[in-house]
Amino acid sequence: MRFHVNIDHIATLRNARGTPYPDPVEGARLCERAGAAGITAHLREDRRHIRDDDVERLRQSVTTLLNLEMAATDEMLEIAARVRPDVITLVPERREERTTEGGLDVLRARRQIEKIAGMCSQRGIKLSLFIEADAEQIRESHALGATQIELHTGVYCLADAGARGPELEKIVSGAAYAQGLGLEVAAGHGLTRDNVTAIACIAAIRELNIGHAVISDAVFMGIEPAVQAFHATIRAARAEIGARRGP
Repeated sequence: MRFHVNIDHIATLRNARGTPYPDPVEGARLCERAGAAGITAHLREDRRHIRDDDVERLRQSVTTLLNLEMAATDEMLEIAARVRPDVITLVPERREERTTEGGLDVLRARRQIEKIAGMCSQRGIKLSLFIEADAEQIRESHALGATQIELHTGVYCLADAGARGPELEKIVSGAAYAQGLGLEVAAGHGLTRDNVTAIACIAAIRELNIGHAVISDAVFMGIEPAVQAFHATIRAARAEIGARRGP
């Protein structure tokens, strides 16, 4: 399973005081050194954490894989076409939200996604869509030419013990359906070391994008140990899959 670290909240801490530190680019370097398979950064319309210069510098410095999360707008299309990240993940975005609140409605955003998909095809950029584990959304993502979907795990993470099982089953079913269509499947949002194991045990999911919890852990243990601790939890879950399958 690929483990990608979202570094947005290093920039959040920097921007709180308007200082040049902590530098998200340096954070990305340390995450890679600790074993992250990729770096994710969300360039929001309001630039509340990651800024344009951060994206430019990340493109120059990231040695694994750079995943740029962005809204499906003309402004972001132009930036992505110039920067050429390895992956673009389209996400919904509202100014008043604290963080992304759900999956992208692919049907409503179809026209804009088509424009971005065309640019990605021309420039050899992988296109991923951040969506709910809904069959209609998954089918439309496939029809629009996405290589990958990232399933929103936020509802699962926030659910109480009684509701978590049904939410997990939705993710399991959605991941299997997407895999059957030939899509790569990632997952993310709200995942912590306490709740990630059940998601990491879903065989169809091949990538996790985790940010806030990693940076939160890093406050207490340092960023490299935080990445390594998450990675160890994920590896243990994947080993459990192998054990169930047998030799």
